[in-house]
Amino acid sequence: MQLKKYNALLIDDHPLIAEAYKSAFKFIQSQDENIAFSIQTAVDCDSACEILKEFAAGETPLHIVFLDMRLPPSKDGTILSGEDLGIQINKMLPETSIIVSTTFNDNYRVHSILKNINPDGFLVKNDLTPNELVLAIKNVLSNTPYYSKTVMKLVRNEVSSDYLLDDADRKIIYELSIGTKTKDLPNIINLSLRSIEKRKQQIKHIFEIEDADDRELILTAREKGFI
Repeated sequence: MQLKKYNALLIDDHPLIAEAYKSAFKFIQSQDENIAFSIQTAVDCDSACEILKEFAAGETPLHIVFLDMRLPPSKDGTILSGEDLGIQINKMLPETSIIVSTTFNDNYRVHSILKNINPDGFLVKNDLTPNELVLAIKNVLSNTPYYSKTVMKLVRNEVSSDYLLDDADRKIIYELSIGTKTKDLPNIINLSLRSIEKRKQQIKHIFEIEDADDRELILTAREKGFI
């Protein structure tokens, strides 16, 4: 039988987590002499983008990506989190399978990731075991989606609002978090001040924030992993 070679990219800034992913790939390889993995790693959005661009520009396919949600943003501020990076992967390499791995188990956050990235695999790190990682990889490589038990439980729950944060919403939150004044946002984001104020109110409604101060909005967004 011909050797099947798979290219994998691990995007996570925690070395121990990355090693756990590598161990799972090595185990699968050790169990099947007809499978081999070539693995690269990235620890932030910028280093990941460089690798992704190389695959997009070349003829070698990238088969699978493990993607953490909480990543240092790109230096130019265009990619703010793993969620933004996942959207970029879908655009640049639509045939690449994405396994999201995150500590977030908030109902709204999970649904936002499912809506924006639609990953082939979705794992909550608290659920992770060596067996679960191996099972997730095997399923995704065979084109079968795999969600961990916590994700499956949250998927069954209703989202409290039909309104999901889009790219502009996340940029508003990010700019506020680094100290940008609301009145200056129209110079950075292609929206009117009125539209920005309306979006802020929508976000506060979703996060169930009654305080008019943006401080609570930023704190809640950080807790939910949007910044």
